[in-house]
Amino acid sequence: MTNLSDLANNMADAVETVSMSVVSVRAERPISGTVIGDGLVLTVAHVLHGDEVTVVTHDGRKLSATVAGRDGTSDLALLKVEGLNLPALGASGGVRVGELLLAVGRPPHGIRATLGLMQRQPTQDMPERGRRSRGWLPSGAAPFRGVSGGVLVDARGALVGILNAGVSRSELLAVPAERAMKVAELLGSTGRVPRGYLGIATQRVMFPQPGGTEAGTENETTQRGPRAGQGNWGREQGQGREGWGGGGRGGWGPGERGWGPGDRGPNRWGPNGWGLGGRGPNGWGPGGRGPGGWGPWGQGGKIGLTVVSVEQGSPAAQAGLLVGDVMLSLDDQPVRRPPELLWHIRERAGQSLSARILRGGQEQDVTLVIGER
Repeated sequence: MTNLSDLANNMADAVETVSMSVVSVRAERPISGTVIGDGLVLTVAHVLHGDEVTVVTHDGRKLSATVAGRDGTSDLALLKVEGLNLPALGASGGVRVGELLLAVGRPPHGIRATLGLMQRQPTQDMPERGRRSRGWLPSGAAPFRGVSGGVLVDARGALVGILNAGVSRSELLAVPAERAMKVAELLGSTGRVPRGYLGIATQRVMFPQPGGTEAGTENETTQRGPRAGQGNWGREQGQGREGWGGGGRGGWGPGERGWGPGDRGPNRWGPNGWGLGGRGPNGWGPGGRGPGGWGPWGQGGKIGLTVVSVEQGSPAAQAGLLVGDVMLSLDDQPVRRPPELLWHIRERAGQSLSARILRGGQEQDVTLVIGER
């Protein structure tokens, strides 16, 4: 078993090796930069307001650098530096949760490092609602002046991410290495990172459970019991005093002031209506809406996105999307909130994705070619 002395020596060796690939960038305020290729340095974009900066290497050389491109979403900028001649860092082959990490930067006074911890694996899934740190990797390390643009590395000195202290006041975050390298490749070839768009406005819609419950929030249902089910679609449930069940709208039990059996005709609000069998013979009851209708989306209390506007000439319009369509999934991934849809398409400009939509009570697949902005 490695003792603490050996561990400390290994960490110090890693910092020493990595430090040759970390430069100081003289911008509006001091930041660091990471060498990722021949004459290429990746750093943060939010403090670079001009197209010319100076970088200072580990051996004291001051070199002129040109900003090749910026990406606002990842807050990364790529610098091209003539005569750099420094080793580039390679991405880590994989880091396990619980591994020790090193945050390494080069402020004006020299190299500096703090110890971090791999808290979770990088993911491209839609993050928690409202979190500003979506798509970023917590470093577990303490920030310091000039660390932004530096590197998060594992104990072997392999690149785990590019650090940024300006995203969160409470923690030092990093752009995962895989994502950072993709951004750098696009910046190097085109000077920008194209953003995908569809050209639609959407709002969330929740499908009730015909079998007795109605969706409240995501994957949540409300069950109040027979004759008193709020929002239920079963035989004898109503909704408070304005219910929709067999007990009728406006009552708690059968026949009380409501649209109960036979109240508004046999095929509207009666036996085949909102209560027992749904709306019409193949309506919104346990069988879904129509023979091939809502299926698990209705019965499971799922959430989709209703299209409320379609921009003329947009990728969505070219694919035939219409106002009133409900998007259930994109590329086999459910979409439940407008920001989640944006998350799925933002870095997929030019790609063709399959969308599952609900139109006129029938589910169908539509191929969308993500546009570029």
